[in-house]
Amino acid sequence: MLIDLLSLFPEMLDGFLNTSIIARARKRQLLQYRSHNLRQWSSDRHLRVDDRPFGGGAGMVLQPEPIARAIKDLRQEQTEVVYLCPDGVPLTTAVARELAQKQHLIFLSGHYEGIDQRIREGYVDMELSIGDYILTNGTLAAAVAIDVICRHIPGVLGNNFSLCQDSFSGGLLASPQYTRPREFEGMAVPEILLSGDHRAIECWRLERRLERTRQRRPDLLDK
Repeated sequence: MLIDLLSLFPEMLDGFLNTSIIARARKRQLLQYRSHNLRQWSSDRHLRVDDRPFGGGAGMVLQPEPIARAIKDLRQEQTEVVYLCPDGVPLTTAVARELAQKQHLIFLSGHYEGIDQRIREGYVDMELSIGDYILTNGTLAAAVAIDVICRHIPGVLGNNFSLCQDSFSGGLLASPQYTRPREFEGMAVPEILLSGDHRAIECWRLERRLERTRQRRPDLLDK
C-alpha cells in the first residue's frame, strides 16, 4: 500500500512512522509512505494556502486551488482520497479493514476551520473522524488512522491472530490479559489461564469480553 499525506505540518508524523510496527512494515515494503507540505502547491509568493471564509467567521479556511493541484499530481488509477475532519464517518475496525484493501490512500489533513467545501464535494472520496472532539489540526488524526489501517494489512502484524483478540473484533471489548509473575502485590493470575485447557480458557475469555462490554460499552451489544 502507498500512503500520501497532505498537511501543513507533515513533520509531525516523522517520528511516529519511523518506529515500532509501522517502521518494520515500511522496511519490509508492506507499506510505502510519503509526506507532502501543502504549501508546495501554493501559487502565492508567500506560499499562503488559506484565506478568510466568505460570510465571515473566526478562523481561516484552506483554499481549494492548492489542494486540487496536489491531489491531481498524486492521484493514481486506484486512489482513495480521505479527508480527516470532525464531521466525517467514525473510524471503526470495519472501516479500517475496508481501507486496508486499497492500493493508494491520500490523507488530507484539515487545519484552521477546515477546507473549502468544493474540495470535499469534488475531490474527496471519504470523510473520516477519529472521535467527537476537535484537534488543532488533522495530522494527528491521520496518524491514528494510518496506525489503525496498517494493522489490517496482511503481514504487518507478527501474529495476525492478535487481531481476533482486540477490542471491537466481533463487536466486543477485549478480555483481561496476564503475564508473569503469577502473583503480584497479592493479586494472582486466574487459575483457569494456568490450566492448559484451551477450550475452557476461550470460554472464560469470551465471558470476560461480554462482561466488560456490558459494563463499559452496552451500545456495542445493541448492535
